Amino acid sequence: MKRRLFLAQMAAGAAATVAAAPALAQTPLPSIKWRMATSWPKSLDTIYGSAATMCQRISQLTEGRFEVSPFAGGEIVGPAQVFDATKNKTVECCHTLTSFFTGKNPAFAFDGGIAFGMNARQQNAWYFEGGGKALITELFGKDNLVPFPCGNTGVQMGGWYRKEIKSVEDLKGLKMRIGGLGGTILAKLGVVAQQIAAGDIYPSLERGTIDAAEWIGPYDDEKLGFAKVAKYYYTPGWWEGSAQITALVNKEAWDSLPDLYKIAFETAASEQNMRMLANYDAKNPEALRRLLAAGVELRAFPQPVMDACYKATLETFDELAAKSPEFKTIYGPWKAFLNESNSWQRLSDYRLDSIRFAAPKWT
Repeated sequence: MKRRLFLAQMAAGAAATVAAAPALAQTPLPSIKWRMATSWPKSLDTIYGSAATMCQRISQLTEGRFEVSPFAGGEIVGPAQVFDATKNKTVECCHTLTSFFTGKNPAFAFDGGIAFGMNARQQNAWYFEGGGKALITELFGKDNLVPFPCGNTGVQMGGWYRKEIKSVEDLKGLKMRIGGLGGTILAKLGVVAQQIAAGDIYPSLERGTIDAAEWIGPYDDEKLGFAKVAKYYYTPGWWEGSAQITALVNKEAWDSLPDLYKIAFETAASEQNMRMLANYDAKNPEALRRLLAAGVELRAFPQPVMDACYKATLETFDELAAKSPEFKTIYGPWKAFLNESNSWQRLSDYRLDSIRFAAPKWT
């Protein structure tokens, strides 16, 4: 008798659960297809591959009802045109480094990564917990765009050079491919900065159109073949303590999405925000060993060069804050967060890392 009563209660509970199921599960959702223009060639399985994986994940999370198709730079628009294409709704979204577009607004650098600025962990802390998200969302909202962090390369290398950099004098007249505000800063030291898409860097170095180029780090740089046309590989890439990759979405397209699709997009972006950095951190060490074995000469920028670059950075940012209200608005709270974060990381990570890195290898 008790067993029959128990089964009857279970059946009633199950029926009640079905009746109370969210309307979302009972109402068919629309089939939506978007295009994502990227700033990357397909040969880069780390950064373009991350965009492709993000799109696959969106489809999985929506059971195929929301499909976002990635396109390499040049397939719909050029790598440098993805911002405008998304703003104007030629495509619904793009996958890029927003530092590429500091010519439009220097404040975009706070989203992508700024010279002598935060590392990847600090960037995440500032963006998600330190007030950065509200500032960056408001900034891009003025261009009809909604930003979503969806990756990070971590600190980058200082680039490839056809000659050694032994002093600040060696920078004068140097023709260098470098994007973002790094080029503005180096111009103060005599560098002729040029912004060139990934696919055009190798032939430009080979022909001598440029003398140096920075891209990302060992794994991607090896794939693009820079070691064949430039011998010296420098560290660190001080102009980007981290390079946060961002998915920009046209605001009208975003506002038209069902809530479930918005959640899927944000979830997939957050996953790649973690996975891309893990991918680079796992693949860069082996790639660097291969490059060195092939004859690449690894160099560190001399301290006088670093000092001059740091001084030029502070001067540049003060000048930008004086000219750009948007840069100034973000620069103040950004600096305050950085100083506070540095005081902690100096005691925690830096203290431990300095001991670990100086210690013998584990055997």
